[in-house]
Amino acid sequence: MTPNTVTFLNDVLAGLQQNPKTLSSKYFYDEEGSKIFQEIMDMPSYYLPKAELDIIHSQSKAIASHFRSKKVDLIELGAGDGRKMVHFVKILSKSTAELNYIPLDISSSILKVNRDLFEQEIPEIHVKPLAGDFFQTLPEIEDSTHTRIVLFLGSNIGNFRKEKAIEFLGFVGDHLQQGDFFLLGVDLKKHPRTIRNAYDDPGGITKRFNLNLLKRINRELNGDFDLQAFDHYATYHPITGASESFLISLQQQTVQIGDHEFEFEKNETIQTEISQKYDFPMLENLASESGYSIDSIYKDTDEQFAWVLMKVASH
Repeated sequence: MTPNTVTFLNDVLAGLQQNPKTLSSKYFYDEEGSKIFQEIMDMPSYYLPKAELDIIHSQSKAIASHFRSKKVDLIELGAGDGRKMVHFVKILSKSTAELNYIPLDISSSILKVNRDLFEQEIPEIHVKPLAGDFFQTLPEIEDSTHTRIVLFLGSNIGNFRKEKAIEFLGFVGDHLQQGDFFLLGVDLKKHPRTIRNAYDDPGGITKRFNLNLLKRINRELNGDFDLQAFDHYATYHPITGASESFLISLQQQTVQIGDHEFEFEKNETIQTEISQKYDFPMLENLASESGYSIDSIYKDTDEQFAWVLMKVASH
């Protein structure tokens, strides 16, 4: 077993030994899971990519105006291939005196794609990719006198419960100085049906995505989950803003993973995902408890999604 497979196994065993049972959403994205997620991104009911793209095209100039004539280090956590961000970085580069773009991602191969794209599209900026877990790579970035802007976009912050979100924002803040900024993507509270349709579509794409996690456990960890014996269920609580996804055991059954056995009652759940939605009082609270103050908020046309520009409070 590779070290990554050992970690996967230990996390799965620990989650299934809990009551209620859980599996981490970070294991959704094997090759098959990534393909299914691309299908989700293309669903008409999955509003997030379209809403964020709207912000990029309508609000980039307003955001860039904060950094006119400044020397800036733009650090993107979980940058991926960078396609989404080219327009924003291009606009920002026209405002700043100097711009270093520092994409952080677990995958060195995807960062090569990222670097090639930015060097082709915006040759006047400096691209300095860092591969690895950004909990390790963020502290490795050399100190400079430039203003730092850390980006954590999409709705990734929604995968953390409140305490973990505060802990994460605090960790990033430990690597920022007064006068630096954090640009955070957040999914906003909206009509509950809009959110339910995004996470439990009638075509069953989100169901396939959730069940693929069991398929991956079977393939990589010698499991014997019967995929026909589990169903997908997503829920949304409009007051707390928590959207959660579950796998539901359709019968009493025993599942084997390697040498380990797990009993499931009929209708017992495995929680696989949380996606927190925010309103503005919640955002104010999150920022202040994490050591930031909100400078400005940029929303898409339909007010479904937001980029929140936060300033680091004095350390």
